[in-house]
Amino acid sequence: MTHRIGFIGYGFMGHAHANALARLPMFFPDAPETDRHVLCGRTEERVAEAADQFGFTHTTDDWETLIDDVDILYNLGPNDLHAEPTIAALESDVHVLCEKPLANSLEDAERMVTAAQESDAVAACAFNYRYVPALRLAKELIEDGALGEIRHVRGTYLVDWQTDPEQPWVWRNDAERAGYGQVGDLGSHTIDLARWLVGDIADVSGRLTTFVDERPAPDGDGRLPVTTDDAYLATASFESGAIGVFEGSSMAAGHKATNAIEIIGSDGAIRFDLERLNELEVYDADRRGYERILVTGEDDPYGDRWWPAGHTIGWEHTVVHENYEFLRAIDGESDTIVSFDDALAVQRIVDTLVRSHDRGQRLAVETDR
Repeated sequence: MTHRIGFIGYGFMGHAHANALARLPMFFPDAPETDRHVLCGRTEERVAEAADQFGFTHTTDDWETLIDDVDILYNLGPNDLHAEPTIAALESDVHVLCEKPLANSLEDAERMVTAAQESDAVAACAFNYRYVPALRLAKELIEDGALGEIRHVRGTYLVDWQTDPEQPWVWRNDAERAGYGQVGDLGSHTIDLARWLVGDIADVSGRLTTFVDERPAPDGDGRLPVTTDDAYLATASFESGAIGVFEGSSMAAGHKATNAIEIIGSDGAIRFDLERLNELEVYDADRRGYERILVTGEDDPYGDRWWPAGHTIGWEHTVVHENYEFLRAIDGESDTIVSFDDALAVQRIVDTLVRSHDRGQRLAVETDR
C-alpha cells in the first residue's frame, strides 16, 4: 500500500520532512511506500514553489480539503494550527505526525490526546532527537544499568538566532500563536529527552525571562511586542529520586545548537551535544575520565543504513529515522514513536514551569487535570 501524505506547512520542518521522505526509498527500502500528495499553505505562489521543490503533486489552501484527500497528515504549521486540523484528521482515522510542542495550550493538547485515544489512527509527536544514534546508544546503556543509580540530569538547549534585538519579529514571539516561548520551543526537547532517558518528573521550579520586549515588524513597518520568553531555567525532581537542571535560550551568543544532556549515575555517566551529533562521551568507574565513542558503526543504532564507520551523518538523518519509525508504526511494524500521551506529559511539565514562574514557587507536575 502506498500512503498518500499531506503536509500543512512548508517552512523549516516541511523541508526537513519532505527531504526525509525522499531519502527513505534509497536508504530504508523496507520503509512503507509514500506519495507526497498535497501541500497546504496560505500563499498560493509560495505553496506552488514549495510543492515543486518538495515533490508534491497537488496544493491547497484549505486544510479540510487536504484531510479528505490523504491517509497521513503531517501537521507542521505554527503551534496555534496544531489542534483543529489534527483533531479533524484523527476523527476521520487519518494518521498524524504533529510537530512539537503538541499545541499552544495545555487544554488543546488534552483535546488532541482524547481524539487520538478515540481514533483508530496512529498519532505521533515529532521529537526527532530520540532518533539520534548516539542518544539511542545512551538509552541502551542506561537500561542495561551501566550508569547504576541515576542521580543527576543536566539538559541545555542554547541557540543565538535572536541575540540581535533588531532580528525581526516572528510568530514564535507571539504568545497567542506560539503559546510558549523558549520553555516550549527548546525546553520541550530537553524535557522529552530527560523523561525518555531517566523517567517521569515529579516537580519543577521555573524561571522565565524576556530580554527583548519588542522587535522590528517583519514587513519593516514599526515594531511588535514580544509576549513570549527568550530564556528559561528550571530545576526538577524525578520520581526515581534523581534531580535535574534544565536551561534554554534563543539569546545565547555563540551557541548555534547546543542541545546537550549529561546524565550522571552511581557507576557511570554519559554526555551528549548535538553540535557533535555522532559522538557519545561515556564514563565508568574503572576509568579516570570520559571516553569519546564515535557512534557510526554498523552495529550502532541505524548504523547499517548509512555509510562505513567514521563517515558521519547529520541532523537531517534524525528526521529520516523518525519518519521511518512513524511509517512503520502505521503498518504495525514499530513501537518507537513518541505518542501523544508522551507529548502531553512534556506539555504538562512546560505548563507547570510557566505557572511556577508566575507563582514564584516549586510545583508538583499534575498527571491529570
